[in-house]
Parts: sequence; C-alpha cells; structure tokens
Amino acid sequence: MRNILFLGIKEFFSLKRDVILLILIVYAFTVGIYIAAEGRSIAVHNAAIAVVDEDDSPLSRAITESFYPPYFQRTEQISLADVNALLDSGRYTFVLMIPDGFEADVLKGRVPSLQVNIDATVITQAGIGAGYIQSIIFKALGDFLNTGEVLSQQPIEQIIRMKFNPNLEESWFIALMQIINHVTMLGIILTGAALIREREHGTIEHLLVMPIKPVEILLAKIWSNALVIILVVTFSIYIVVQEWLNVPVAGSVPLFLLGTSLYLFSATAMGVFMGTFARSMPQMGLLFILIILPMILLSGGATPQESMPVFVQTLMQFVPSTHYVDFAQAILYRGAGLDIVWLSFASILVIGAVYFAAALLFFRRMVTRIAHS
Repeated sequence: MRNILFLGIKEFFSLKRDVILLILIVYAFTVGIYIAAEGRSIAVHNAAIAVVDEDDSPLSRAITESFYPPYFQRTEQISLADVNALLDSGRYTFVLMIPDGFEADVLKGRVPSLQVNIDATVITQAGIGAGYIQSIIFKALGDFLNTGEVLSQQPIEQIIRMKFNPNLEESWFIALMQIINHVTMLGIILTGAALIREREHGTIEHLLVMPIKPVEILLAKIWSNALVIILVVTFSIYIVVQEWLNVPVAGSVPLFLLGTSLYLFSATAMGVFMGTFARSMPQMGLLFILIILPMILLSGGATPQESMPVFVQTLMQFVPSTHYVDFAQAILYRGAGLDIVWLSFASILVIGAVYFAAALLFFRRMVTRIAHS
C-alpha cells in the first residue's frame, strides 16, 4: 500500500509537467461542457415563420397566434405573391398557407388541407420544425373544437408531465451527457498517456529496478488518474452545470460520484490495456478513436439501446460504459437511489475486474519484454 501511495503521488508530478494534458482536462470539464450545452442545439429555436391567411377566420387567427417564442418568432402576415421571393431570400424558414373556407370545412366535418412551404436549406430546423408546426396546428384545432361551436367528446385525455426537464430544454440533457462522455474519454486517455509517457521518457526502466511489482505500478496509475477525474467532475457538476448553466440535478450527486469512481476502475484499466499496445501517443490516438467512438455512440447516451440490433445490445452489455450511462441517467435525470442502480454498480465492478486482469497480464508481458531488451 505504501508503494502504491507514493507511486500514485509520482503520477501527480508527472501530470503536472504535462501542460497540454492539463489544459485538456480543464477545458473538457468547463468550457467544453458550457459550449456544448449552450452552443449546440438541434431543436427549433427562434425560427422565422410567416402565414398566408386567406380564410381570416377565428380558427385561422387562433392557429396563427399559436406560434410564439422560444420555438418560433412572432408570425407575420404576407401575401401569396411574396411567398417564393421571401423563402428564396432566407427571410422566412416556414410559410404556412391557410386556404379560404378552412374553418367552414372543419366545422362541417370535412378534412381540409394546409400547406407549409419550408426553406429546406436549413436542414435541421426544416425537418424538426415541420413536426413542431404539425403539433401546434393539431393543438389549436383541438382547443377550437372543444371550446368553440362544435364540442367533441373524447373518451381518453392524455396528459404528459416531464419531471426532470419540464420544458424539454436540450441544454440540460447535453450538459450532463457531456460530463458522462468526458469521463469515459479522459479515463482512458490519462492512464494510457501516463504509461506511454513512462516509456518515452525511459522512466519505466527506473521502476523495473525498484522493489515493486507490476500490479503496484498499475494500481498507482489507476487511483491517481481516477482521483484527478473525480475532482474535476465534482467541480463540473456543482459549478459549471448547476451554477453557470442553471441545470438542476434530480438525484444524489455523491451517489453519482461513487458510481463514477467504480466506472473509472474499468475505464482506467482499459487505458492501461491500450497503452501496452501503443508505442507512441499518435498510435494511442488512433486506438482511442477506434474504441471511444463505438463506446459513446452505442452505450445508450446518443441513441436508446432499444433501437439497436439485438446482437449490438448483447455485445454492449460487456462494455462498462453501457452500465455507466444507464445508472448516470437514472440518478441525474430520474433521482434513482442505490436500491435501483446497485445492479449497474455490480456489473461495472465485475467487468472492471476482468479488464483489470487483462491489463495486468499485458502490462506484465510488456515489462518482461522491456527487461529482456
């Protein structure tokens, strides 16, 4: 234990001298999270919309007034002759056209049509905005039919309540998911870089002549780099997420940090495992790309696992990041307790033990190879 403690302290001094890596750590859990949450959004926000209202009825006016910030700008009335020119100039992204006699057809039980012209060069907003417009129009029609001259009796009333994020602010989800992704990335990079740094500087030979075992070297690298990540994650959640971005956390932050510590046991072991194969940092970077992208994309953070093929779902159960995303979302979004996430904790421990054993095996082989060279 004494050897593991002092070898871990040595890692802190090695990291202190690596200025670029320090900048990466600070950036990833501060500016990187803030920019991702505030600057990247695929949701419709402040979209320009105009209406060609040829009906000029209470229903058409109700539909027109249903578009308001923050999703859309206030609607403006334009003439039919100006539609193409205003869309081509980029003045509006959406133009809703309401034909003459629309309200009368609705009241008579007919199925009239509305036309929405879209500037599809704004690809993301064009696709998502069409769905927004459809939902808003249906809502306006439902309100009109239930409170106007025609009453419709609906046997079932659907009421949706969002507990964690009532307004479905995309930045709330992105900020927390960025922390989860950065923990995975930094957990692998730090330990892999620490091992490669030893080889490039020739200090691994110094360790081999000391009365220490490979398992002590490995454990020292794991606990020291994991502690660094836990500290910056704690700062990021309490200061960057909750204070700067004003994103509330539904569950227990200490419980999340406990689970993150268990997960880092697996992620840092994976970093050492990769470091035994890579001979330099450029090679480490290439291996990192091959491993980290599938882990992030297939762990359930970007896309629900239920939408993936069954064999992918089965395969990802042996990857620790899948269980990390599962319990992190349960704690941070839904306020889950240990009685709910304990199975994910146990799965990460088991997988981490396997990864650690593999990392130790290949690390010993690397040490033996260096000793005989």
